[in-house]
Amino acid sequence: MTKVSLNHNFDAARKAKNDEFYTQYHDIEKEMNAYLEFNPDVFRDKTILLPCDDPEWSNFTKYFAQKFTELGLKKLISTSYAPSSKPSQIPYQPTLFELDSPDFDEAKTQSNGKIFTLTQDKTGDGVINVEDLQWSYLEGDGDFRSAEIRALRDEADIIITNPPFSMFREFFGWIVNAKKDFAMIGNMNAITYKEVFPFIQANKVWLGATGNGSDMVFRVPEGFVVAPKDKEKAEKLGYVGDYTRLGNSCWFTSIEHGRRHEPLSLMTMEENKKFNKTIQAVGYAEYDNYVAIEVPRTDAIPSDYEGVMGVPISFLHKYDPEQFEILGSQRWSKSPDLARIYRGKKTLDTDKATLINGKETYDRIFIRHRKPSS
Repeated sequence: MTKVSLNHNFDAARKAKNDEFYTQYHDIEKEMNAYLEFNPDVFRDKTILLPCDDPEWSNFTKYFAQKFTELGLKKLISTSYAPSSKPSQIPYQPTLFELDSPDFDEAKTQSNGKIFTLTQDKTGDGVINVEDLQWSYLEGDGDFRSAEIRALRDEADIIITNPPFSMFREFFGWIVNAKKDFAMIGNMNAITYKEVFPFIQANKVWLGATGNGSDMVFRVPEGFVVAPKDKEKAEKLGYVGDYTRLGNSCWFTSIEHGRRHEPLSLMTMEENKKFNKTIQAVGYAEYDNYVAIEVPRTDAIPSDYEGVMGVPISFLHKYDPEQFEILGSQRWSKSPDLARIYRGKKTLDTDKATLINGKETYDRIFIRHRKPSS
């Protein structure tokens, strides 16, 4: 799936950030299977919107079109962004799919986005699949903030996509403001964004079931600059050519999956001190500026500690909301006490930090065990 710049003002930033990726089919399938395992009818009678897409090439479009009947979809909508509104290292060439269509328009193919829809068996072969997709040009360039795309968002029940990482904050707000269920790929660092973390703390958004902190491989446009180490890692994973790998990608979603309700199996504090090599090396330090202990790894969370613990953001891979309560993060909290304390020795209105012996730690999420219900 193509990650594209969403307006002219961000073109240069997107190009500089190498912000155009195509999601692999199996990565989409693995994540959707986790939702289906939890609820086989999760997509039934739903309208699915795939914005920021290139439908002719998109594995998102391919997946949902091929499984339209199996999933029981009501409608599939996929939109793309106009080629003239996004930079490219090679000139845009219309596909044969578009050129062979009676609706082909030489001017619009450059300046207008496209919309693909799927609702019925157009070919009459008794099966609804990718061959039944119908397309037309959008009135505009496909910018997600346009009235045209907002109307499609409002029509949809679920939004699934891989938006540009550099535009993640704004795109995330565009979805949650509409109160739509969604699944979208983003950078793990987005966990700490003030636009995102409050939804995670409120248990309205969580990490997906797959790809969290592991390598995800993406196809990239011809001429795309790929770091040698990322190209080499993609090749080791079996992807030779125009591919890159990202080790910090994850799914953000509001769709339930059972893997987020699996409690962590933990050792006591004393057991960790005896058997956990990380704790043997560094122990459970206390912060200089907040009453909590530092837990450097998720597997070192003590099962019997009743106080507040600072844990890495990767904890959210294993977070069970029935097992733990999230109190805040190092960068965002509703608690005046947390907001005040995190500032530590930093400037009051800017950087926040947790300190151990005067040294700043990595980003931390603050949690505590939920008390068993009586």
